[in-house]
Amino acid sequence: MQQADLAFDSAPTEEGPARLTAWQPAAWTVAPGWRDVVQTFLDSPAGQRIAQFVTQRLAAGAVVYPPEPLRALAFTPLDRIRVVILGQDPYHGAGQAEGLAFSVAPGVKIPPSLRNIFKELVRDGCLQQAPVSGSLSAWAERGVLLLNSSLTVEEGLPASHAKQGWEGLTDAVLVAVAAHAPACVYLLWGAHAQAKAPLIENTAAAHGRQALVLTANHPSPLSALRPPVPFLGCGHFSAAQHWLTERDCPIDWTLAAGKH
Repeated sequence: MQQADLAFDSAPTEEGPARLTAWQPAAWTVAPGWRDVVQTFLDSPAGQRIAQFVTQRLAAGAVVYPPEPLRALAFTPLDRIRVVILGQDPYHGAGQAEGLAFSVAPGVKIPPSLRNIFKELVRDGCLQQAPVSGSLSAWAERGVLLLNSSLTVEEGLPASHAKQGWEGLTDAVLVAVAAHAPACVYLLWGAHAQAKAPLIENTAAAHGRQALVLTANHPSPLSALRPPVPFLGCGHFSAAQHWLTERDCPIDWTLAAGKH
């Protein structure tokens, strides 16, 4: 069984921001606990479908982000996960997507949805002030899986790689977390993420795991204040912090102030 991997431009070049340049069977970097999940996906029809799709789009000249689609699985090992935040697909602006849902690299302008996430963290008492950097890599290193349902996107075309096969992997990732994490909080914002609640809850129940599923509107300015459950004011961060602390696996939501 061959290991299929991605080849990445890992930093901006003279031609522009870092982007995915090729789909190659070579060197896929993920934490050890994810290797079987990833390889099973790559060998599946869905895995072969997304490989063919991305290869064809790159050959047609499409600019595809992020440069490292599986970065969330490299940052956050399966056995360390305490929180899952599920996004829809990566940011589609140049230089924005970095392979972690809702996160952007230091120095990149903070997108509106992330600004609302920071606003809610402050309102909820988990941060004293909003960070000036949009990087959430510190969360990923502490056990917050920042997962998008679709792991690639084309520049300027939101959801352009949705329903092309990635969902087979991201659903498998959710199943793996729900089956293995003794206690985990799932933050599902917006209808797309909330559709995964039954998968998570049924899997956790079948394996005797504790799962706290919290739902609210998406943090996008278009929906953050709308009913039925406005994102701003949802209290998800303090609720997660309290629930996990009671189970002796507290989460730290603080982020360094940083500099642009």
